[in-house]
Amino acid sequence: MTLTEIRDALFLLRDEPYRAFQSKLIPTMNPDDMIGVRTPALRNLARQMYRMGDYDAFLNDLPHRYFDENQLHAFVLSELRDFGECIVGICRFLPFVDNWATCDQLSPKVFKRHRPELLAYVRQWLDSGQTYTVRFAIGMLMTHFLDEDFDAVCLRMVSQVRADEYYVSMMVAWYFATALAKQYDAALPYIEGRSLDPWTHNRAIQKSLESYRIPDDRKAYLKGLKARVSRGDAHNGI
Repeated sequence: MTLTEIRDALFLLRDEPYRAFQSKLIPTMNPDDMIGVRTPALRNLARQMYRMGDYDAFLNDLPHRYFDENQLHAFVLSELRDFGECIVGICRFLPFVDNWATCDQLSPKVFKRHRPELLAYVRQWLDSGQTYTVRFAIGMLMTHFLDEDFDAVCLRMVSQVRADEYYVSMMVAWYFATALAKQYDAALPYIEGRSLDPWTHNRAIQKSLESYRIPDDRKAYLKGLKARVSRGDAHNGI
């Protein structure tokens, strides 16, 4: 498919009510930069492009004009089965990711088979200083290193992230809430020791209290660990 054909296909899939709804969920995006294609349709198109092997020109056409093109880009990358090809594509694409939705939906399947190699790239992404690259790195640690390949060093890596960015702080909180659900004994000292900034600390506890995976007795204990947050510590955002 040519670049023009891909864009034409996206506009044929446009859902205007969904576009209006979606624009409210992603306040950092200009609604004029959103076409309004639903996620299942984008995934189907990405799979079609991957099966045809017809995606190189699109992946190299950066930056994209529309949010939906970035979404499609993320879904095509997520289909790639060659780790090297995928990493090159991810590293090229991350600087252009400009919203939480594209960041969070970028989840390559091939990473599951290459976790040791992935960890080296995660370290680089954490040090990038770019909001959504850092968020993506934390998301990969949450997805791939809290279960059978758990490594306590990842907890320390995330606890050391400091960024005055709402979408980074929220991902740190989400990561620790998930860690408390999956690796409670290893994650708890970071909460007891107040290793996170106060706002993120409290958000991690709040998300833990909302989790069905954490027993009530642990929730009661975590609730008692909430920190006082001054007005200056508060974050603005959704």
